[in-house]
Amino acid sequence: MKIDGALLVDDPADAGPAAQRLEEAGYDGGFTFEGRHDPFLPLTVAAQGTERLELATAIAVAFARNPMTLANLGYDLQLLSRGRFILGLGTQIRAHVERRFSSTWSRPAARMRELVLAIRAIWDCWQGGAKLDFRGDFYTHTLMTPVFDPGPNPHGLPRIFVAGVGPRMTEVAGEVADGFFVHPFHTPEFLAQTTIPALHRGLARSGRGPGSLEISCQLIIAAGDDEQELEEARNGARAQISFYASTPAYRPVLECHGLGDLQDELRRLSKEGRWLEMAGLIDDDLLERIAIVGPRGGIAEKIRSRCARGIDRVSLIAPFSPDPKLWESVVRELHSA
Repeated sequence: MKIDGALLVDDPADAGPAAQRLEEAGYDGGFTFEGRHDPFLPLTVAAQGTERLELATAIAVAFARNPMTLANLGYDLQLLSRGRFILGLGTQIRAHVERRFSSTWSRPAARMRELVLAIRAIWDCWQGGAKLDFRGDFYTHTLMTPVFDPGPNPHGLPRIFVAGVGPRMTEVAGEVADGFFVHPFHTPEFLAQTTIPALHRGLARSGRGPGSLEISCQLIIAAGDDEQELEEARNGARAQISFYASTPAYRPVLECHGLGDLQDELRRLSKEGRWLEMAGLIDDDLLERIAIVGPRGGIAEKIRSRCARGIDRVSLIAPFSPDPKLWESVVRELHSA
């Protein structure tokens, strides 16, 4: 099992030292996400300061960009990292795509499928000299002149991971992606009942077996070395979970446990900006179904128990204690298992 850590920086220039700390602590990968900063720029810095650390966007918002820009970014980061880049894509939700990015939202699963295929068609043109002639319902790419063709990438092509929650997007990942990001807002029951069967349907559609898809499970970690630290981490995790749970697109996770009505209440409170009250609605049972909670010394065993079958890598999301040094023992224990 590979272990990934977050590259949380307020300045892209800090991504180099942050990535070095992850590498020194034994992590296999470092990931950025589409938050307050662009997810790609920090990785250009991180690539220069590391030797073995895999670097991923987890995730970049796909529909805020187009296949050609993503193909260029993926190609160049693969070049800069000497073959260590993973292009991780997700949809975000309609409100953000339309109102934050002023981009088009329609038929997200079909659009994501076509976007990934379009990126691959562009890379096939550059890598193998195939004529660029991609014509789809959402994207058309039919022009590539020599001045814009970078030629074959000496480090090969990046892998593409797709994130999803609902069964349709998850099936798309199984069909066209190299890997799948399990959203941090999940439970073991939802994985077993919805996620894994959907991935298998997508894999069957593409004629591939389960071993051809790398599954990365993103985990919210709430741990501490004493009761005060642990309680602070629990409260932070409750706030993060309540934010996710207020999003209609993630309602199926709650419905899996008969908690669909909780989403209605959390959504109402979010529109009123009552964030503290939202966190208070996440009880201990739901907290521990979603997050990995407990003293730091027992966290590795809990991760192993959650991810024992079918999970190839885990992303530790621990914003409440982000220093990689704090997790060295956990990383070592997971690697030794």
